[in-house]
Amino acid sequence: MSRTAIDTDPEGEQPPPEDDRAFLGHPRGLLALSGLEVWERFSFLGMQAILVLYFAASVSDGGLGMASGTAASVSAAYGTLVYLVSVAGGWLADRILGSYRAVLWGGILIACGHYAMAVPTAAMTWVGLGLISAGTGLLKPNVATMVGKLYRTDDDRRDAGFALYYMAINIGAFAGPLVTGWLADHQGYHWGFSAAAIGMTFGLIQYVAGRRHLAGRRHSAEFALAPDAMRRAVRLMVLGVVVVAAAATALALAGWLTMDRFVDVLTVISVIAPVVYFWVMFTSPRVTPEERGRLKPYVVLFLASVVFNFILFQAYSTMILLASTNARTTILGFDFPASWYASALGAFEVALAPVVAAVWARMGHRQPHASNKIALGVILGGLSFLLMVLPTSGHADDTYQMAAWWIVGSYLLLGLGDVLLETSGMSATSKLAPKAFSSQTMSLWFLSLALANGIQAQTVKLYDDVSKPAYFGVNGAIAVAAGLGVMALAPWLRRTMHPVH
Repeated sequence: MSRTAIDTDPEGEQPPPEDDRAFLGHPRGLLALSGLEVWERFSFLGMQAILVLYFAASVSDGGLGMASGTAASVSAAYGTLVYLVSVAGGWLADRILGSYRAVLWGGILIACGHYAMAVPTAAMTWVGLGLISAGTGLLKPNVATMVGKLYRTDDDRRDAGFALYYMAINIGAFAGPLVTGWLADHQGYHWGFSAAAIGMTFGLIQYVAGRRHLAGRRHSAEFALAPDAMRRAVRLMVLGVVVVAAAATALALAGWLTMDRFVDVLTVISVIAPVVYFWVMFTSPRVTPEERGRLKPYVVLFLASVVFNFILFQAYSTMILLASTNARTTILGFDFPASWYASALGAFEVALAPVVAAVWARMGHRQPHASNKIALGVILGGLSFLLMVLPTSGHADDTYQMAAWWIVGSYLLLGLGDVLLETSGMSATSKLAPKAFSSQTMSLWFLSLALANGIQAQTVKLYDDVSKPAYFGVNGAIAVAAGLGVMALAPWLRRTMHPVH
């Protein structure tokens, strides 16, 4: 198809021609989507880097006064909610909004949520987190799906493109905690939340400005419901939101819905949701037998993602708590907030993603199979926790201060593992997805993140009750064993994932 046909396509669904290499050898639409993700991750992870510290800080210090384990659990529950909502986000894009509008409205909700959190009251904190959860659920799976639509399935640039996209994500992940952490340390937590709000606003402006270069920008959904069915669906969604909100409020006022019970409910939902979703996709008449066969190996990749992200998300909970209490916050005579450790993870991923992208692009069809990339990522995640056993061992009390390089080294392993797993996982998801569930299959990938957070929300409760070596050692060993298990399944995965490389 000619460039003119692409540019004038009223639906904006066709991928750009293979000679579109305007952005570092990739379609120029990748720049628009990557730029959005820079600011979305700046706001999301900038906020998350100080969120657990905000929960754990005393009321007199501007926090909510939670115990460390509770603060980590509530922070994980918030992450669970974010990724659970992504299922609805994928469905809304496929059936009602279309990818472009789903991302746009998601970004607007995220920005509103961060502005709400900038208001220094506990009530507005919870309102803000709710809005951010809803917005991220709309935005995250659909941006990744739109990246996939920039490439044809057999385009060897695809994995490299996802690696560049993930590098952009981590530019925001690096910069966000630096800005919000400094503001929280010097001006107060709500100043940090304000910076996150401004960052998301910049992201929205950049996204709208680059919309003409995007595949998937059509105004209607690709698999839209019939008008009557759409009206019924909208009414049911509105009614459902109202009923759930009213029931939650009533139960909270009655004293039954405590924070601990809310966390437990989210964990149960995070377990049930992917089981139900896999069942729906395996039994749907819109899924062909060939597509159904490729879903089987995807279950293994899904579980590998759960194990790795269980480790990864603790970079913003237990690792930040450990850094704030038992790690030095001075390097070469320079003092920094403990939340800045989170920026090390983003920095490593920014540095490593283009290297990984270049290696995959150079190797072409000779690069390792996606399942082996994912398995190695899981192993590296486990090793990042096992490394923490060394500096936390052999101390009679909890007043020791480890050198900063221990946590930096842990984040280096975790960052490399994240680049390997997430880029390959998102790319494989976009290729294994049944056509009728394209956005929703990416939502299923994000459900693995919800389940990881749901498990974490329960596990981190033990953080204050067991020794640090035991906590990090057991969790790290489980992840390494899981990665080795995926490697053992590599021959079957290569066979059943064909033609995915």
